[in-house]
Amino acid sequence: MNIHEYQAKAMFRDSGVPVQEGVHCRTLEDALSAYDSLGSEVVAVKSQIHAGGRGKGKLFCPESGDLVMDGGVKVAFSREDVEKFAKNILGNKLVTKQTGPDGKMVSNIYIEAGCDISHEYYLALLIDRETESLLIMASTEGGVDIEEVAEKTPEAIHKEWFDPIDGLSSEKAFSLSNSLGLDGHSADSFAEMAINLASLFVEKDCSMIEINPLVRSGSGGMVALDAKVSFDDNASFRHPWRDEVRDLSEESDVEVRANEHGLSYVDLDGNIGCLVNGAGLAMATMDVIKLYGGEPANFLDIGGGADSESITAAFGIILEDPSLEGILVNIFGGIIRCDIVARSIIEASEETGLQVPLVVRFSGTNHEEGRNVLEESDLDVITVSTLGDAGEEIVKAIGGESS
Repeated sequence: MNIHEYQAKAMFRDSGVPVQEGVHCRTLEDALSAYDSLGSEVVAVKSQIHAGGRGKGKLFCPESGDLVMDGGVKVAFSREDVEKFAKNILGNKLVTKQTGPDGKMVSNIYIEAGCDISHEYYLALLIDRETESLLIMASTEGGVDIEEVAEKTPEAIHKEWFDPIDGLSSEKAFSLSNSLGLDGHSADSFAEMAINLASLFVEKDCSMIEINPLVRSGSGGMVALDAKVSFDDNASFRHPWRDEVRDLSEESDVEVRANEHGLSYVDLDGNIGCLVNGAGLAMATMDVIKLYGGEPANFLDIGGGADSESITAAFGIILEDPSLEGILVNIFGGIIRCDIVARSIIEASEETGLQVPLVVRFSGTNHEEGRNVLEESDLDVITVSTLGDAGEEIVKAIGGESS
């Protein structure tokens, strides 16, 4: 789950992480009032969408498709600038590298007081599953695409790992600040911010915190000039407040409906639908489809306790994709039994009027019974035993050439 910058900044402020004063706005009138209240001659007018690259994005009129303005983040030097930028941003579609060509409609903006910037840095906290720890990394190359930095100058990215139970130690925080060449007040400010962010990461069950840019102000203090925060959905039961900050307009209708049925769904660009239980198995399923020359149309994890209703809902969601040419079902029976899944597949196929090729691979609890149920039914289905066979058969079934 993602939140907007203005929401993340509020969390930062409450956690003792320095940010500029800012006001969340939804209308032009709100934006002008915000400018008046901030008392800063220079302000930033920021589009609020769940995607990065806003500053380098382009705003388009949703009706005509005409380009309205370059950049979804603008520096305003007057009230007139605020009015112009807010008009151009609100109600238009912002297209960035992360939104794809369809872009995202901008319904929220953030008016933030200007900052005296001496240098821009990059800072992020992530979960490192390989080391089973948390990772904090920073770079002096802030304000640019970190992927570009990682590719061209990986030595410019400095890292420290820490245990979430113990938290980030002062030693590691100062070690990271030293790697950035900070000293004196700037080093102290950075270390305090890093420790506070690490505590926030654990307390809120985050999956990522990214600040780009993190800046050193003219006075030497560190200020989070941006804020991107994502949360671990598996921990939502511990945080009922998340419902209040969730913006459903930033999520696709199909993903919202999938979530209501307990399904994890992400739309992709291919033509082979995937219905799998388990995120790791879903990733492996998509990989094997690509291995045999196909392209997955979605990531769909029905979870370990799926029932007939959720499987029917999953089929319905997959079949809504106009590019769909076939479906691959890959189930590892554990808590959920393969024979029960097989009967649910038959019911779902009848209810949704399935007309595309279907390949099913069962493994685990009652996998043989599940295959027998499918093979003895009237359903036109190809059953296989291995994941490799599943990928090869579904690509063949839709008329592709397996490689």
